Amino acid sequence: MWKASLALLFLSGIACQAHASSTWRCGSGLVSLGDAAAEVAYKCGEPANRTFEGYREVLDDYGFRQEVAVEEWTYGPNNGMYHYLRFEGNRLRRIDSARGR
Repeated sequence: MWKASLALLFLSGIACQAHASSTWRCGSGLVSLGDAAAEVAYKCGEPANRTFEGYREVLDDYGFRQEVAVEEWTYGPNNGMYHYLRFEGNRLRRIDSARGR
């Protein structure tokens, strides 16, 4: 019985780690993957840097191909940590963090 409990605890810990990487706390705001760029700007303020990366071709829900703009926003440094947010089609798709890049 205790092995099953230990396995469940381990699996729930893995699930929490996966979820934590899909969000970022900026001040008192919390942003998540899928948020709109305007919502992120409202919660976190203007980034220190915005870089237009180009366009990317994606399939929509109906199987049609379309090009969407790709941007990377940089926040920081905050205690030596930089946060890089990638937007595709005005939606937050990736959150990366690094010390002094």
